[in-house]
Amino acid sequence: MSLPACEVIRPHTLDEALNALACHGPGVQMVAGGTDLIPSMKQGLFAPQVLLDLKGIRELDFIRFDPEQGLAIGALARITTIVDSPLIARRFPVLHEAAKTIASPLLRNMGTLGGNLCLDTRCLYYNQSGFWRESLGGCIKKDGTVCHVAPGSRMCWAAFSGDTAPALLALGATVQLASPGGSREVPLAEFYINDGLARMAKAHDEIVTAVRVPASSAGWSGAYKKLRIRQSIDYPLAASRRSGPRRHSHRQAAANFGVHHGIPAPHGPGLCAQSAQRALAGQPIGARLLIMAGCNDIAPRKNLCREGDKA
Repeated sequence: MSLPACEVIRPHTLDEALNALACHGPGVQMVAGGTDLIPSMKQGLFAPQVLLDLKGIRELDFIRFDPEQGLAIGALARITTIVDSPLIARRFPVLHEAAKTIASPLLRNMGTLGGNLCLDTRCLYYNQSGFWRESLGGCIKKDGTVCHVAPGSRMCWAAFSGDTAPALLALGATVQLASPGGSREVPLAEFYINDGLARMAKAHDEIVTAVRVPASSAGWSGAYKKLRIRQSIDYPLAASRRSGPRRHSHRQAAANFGVHHGIPAPHGPGLCAQSAQRALAGQPIGARLLIMAGCNDIAPRKNLCREGDKA
C-alpha cells in the first residue's frame, strides 16, 4: 500500500497554518506526528488534496505550569515529553500514567498530544485495506450504509482509542482551538461526540492549539489502567481511570471515575454508571478493580442486535 498523491504544505507559524486552511478549504487534512493518519492514508481511508504538516509550528510545542493558572500543554508537545516531565509525573500522575501506556517508545517520540486527542475512531470493519472493505460492501463510516458492529443502529460504533483524553477528562481539562475566524476554548467533556462518524465538535478549519488543566486539579492522586493483549503497541480494548484529591488511605474516595473504549467517545466524569462508583467505593485501587468496574459500565451501552432480532 502506498500513499495517495497530494500537495504538502509546511507552515512555521500558526498564522501561516490558518491561512492555508482558509485558502484550501475542505481538501486539507492536518498531520502532526503522522502515526495515525499516514497508515490510514495507505489503507485508502483518506485521500486529501493537501496535507498540512503542523510539525514546524514551534509555538505549539510547550509545557507550562502556573500555580494560579494551572497546566498548559501545547498541541504539538510530544507524548515522550509528557511522559518524561517531572512536573506532570508529580502533579498530574493520572496523565503521566496514561501517556506512558501509549503505543511504543518510537511512536511516543513521534506522536503529539493534539494528535492523540484527535485520533480517528477505529473498527475491525473500517481499519482494513480497500480490497477487504469492498468485499464487505463498505461500512457506514466509509463507502457503505451499515455499521457492521451494530447493524440495528443508525450511527457508527467505531471506538475511541486514545489514552490521554480520559485522563484529561478526569482533571477537568479544556481544549483550545483556533480557526481563520477566531479562537475558542471548550471543556474537553464537550469536545467529543458519541458517534464514530462525527467524532469531535471541531470544525474542519479548526486547529487544536493547546490543552489547559485547572490549578485546582494539581496534586490529585490518580490511576489509569489499560487492558490490551500486548503490553506495547496495541490500542486498548478497554481502560479505566480515576482521579481525585489526595488522601492518606489508598482506598477509593469520592473522585472522578470513568471508562473508555468500546464506544465512540471517552466518558466524562458525569457519564460514569452508578454501579461502577459503588463497585469502587472503599476498595483498594488496583488494575483489576478499575477494569472490572469499567467493563460493567460499558456492557449495557451498545446495541448489537439487528433490527427485528430479539434481545
